[in-house]
Amino acid sequence: MARKLSMLAPEWWDFTTLEDDLLNDVAKLSANDLLQLSRDGFKVFIFDTLEEFYLAEALEYITAWQQSTADRPVGICGPIGPTEQLPLVARMVNELKINLSNSHFWGMDEWVVDGKELDASHPLSFEKADRDLCFNRIDSKLKMPDYNLHFPKADTSGYINSWDSGARCAVMQGGQGETKHWAFNDPFKREGLYKDVPPTPEEYRKLTARVVDLHPVTCIQNARTSGGGVVTGIPRQALTVGPVQTWKSDKVSIWHAGVHDNSFGQRLTAFMIGKKIMDSSVPMSLLAGHPNVQFNYFRGGIGVCDTEMH
Repeated sequence: MARKLSMLAPEWWDFTTLEDDLLNDVAKLSANDLLQLSRDGFKVFIFDTLEEFYLAEALEYITAWQQSTADRPVGICGPIGPTEQLPLVARMVNELKINLSNSHFWGMDEWVVDGKELDASHPLSFEKADRDLCFNRIDSKLKMPDYNLHFPKADTSGYINSWDSGARCAVMQGGQGETKHWAFNDPFKREGLYKDVPPTPEEYRKLTARVVDLHPVTCIQNARTSGGGVVTGIPRQALTVGPVQTWKSDKVSIWHAGVHDNSFGQRLTAFMIGKKIMDSSVPMSLLAGHPNVQFNYFRGGIGVCDTEMH
């Protein structure tokens, strides 16, 4: 049976190309139903306050870096979106006097303009956000060496090689976009080999860090969250960490505050991962194949999928 055309962007794959029965069942899930989706290899946690939510996210940085030694360096891969945890990370490093000389950090993604990564001085730069909100706030005596900070570049070779340089990634954090991506692992365009069917999970899993074309919904979402709605100011390409690097991380930890994806999207990916339903039109669903995934929700951001007129 032929797959449906997307309701959002007919030239692309996305979650609206899934069967209606699945989508309708997902919309009925309650917050407690999400907790019941936990299984071996996939855990769901719900936090009652934003303070606890972002503190728990920040603590993943701290517990990862505390494991690091000169002989066995450890790092974390972190997102821009959410960012609220980053100042908390810097404050805890300073207060606990954690020496980061052997620790590592991988940025998840970055914008691309005219074939080059966005300069770290640009207001939209993810590297700038990481440095301004976290790393530049850490005491100089405790700072991570700059060569242990790995930000993706248009020439991806250095970034890709850093994942095999001897440092272990204890956890890859992420948010979830409206196309159900982590980092910028968006669905594919509906063209060529993938005109009638999206890539298989096995094909998608082979993707490494790379420059990607962004789904129109991703551009709209980032304009909403970062650009005051000015879509024309959002780049249409980006660099992203790939599934290859994701599967080199001991754990994948996704944080749902209710800001970046909506009530339905937060339910859909948890359901597909919990039930091991993998489809690359919903890239996040492929994490069902990772051995250690955790979804973290703010209860106040889960919402409902009921029809309400305002």
